Amino acid sequence: MFEQIRDSLKGLSDRLAPEERRRVTSAMRDALVHAKLGISELKEGARVTESRLAAERAELDTVRRRQGLAAQINDAETVAIAERFAAQHADRVAMLESKLMVQQQEITMVEREYEEMSSQLRMAMAGVAPGGTSPDLAARREIDALLNDEATPESNAPPARRTRAEKEADAESRLADLTRRMGK
Repeated sequence: MFEQIRDSLKGLSDRLAPEERRRVTSAMRDALVHAKLGISELKEGARVTESRLAAERAELDTVRRRQGLAAQINDAETVAIAERFAAQHADRVAMLESKLMVQQQEITMVEREYEEMSSQLRMAMAGVAPGGTSPDLAARREIDALLNDEATPESNAPPARRTRAEKEADAESRLADLTRRMGK
């Protein structure tokens, strides 16, 4: 499910041009959206299995109750039929319990992988190469400010009063400073 995202992360490096990095991160975002849909489908499959399991358990209880009633009136033929059906329902219950357990494990594993990939995408979008170190909290705030074009405490003018050229110059300056602090 996550092969496309992993391939995108491997292709993402410090040498990529900004427009190529945007293209790759965009493809990664699309893959994460598809993965999220896949997780929803897995969860729906588990809900269907839970429903089938509940129905099969109810059938097993009914057959066992009928078997007990037949035994009380000494109806050997009905007891034998009920035993056969009880065995079939017990087998189905066991199979569905196993299936549900595997589905739940798969969901847990896939959600963990999704979170890992999501984290890697956030780092890539922040300019950290795969395998690189995560920016510290202050750096993340600066990246967020750059992405949202917000003024920092150091800027004198409020964001609405600065010209586009001033905003771009400020962003370039902060980005260069951030890059230098991150060791790139």
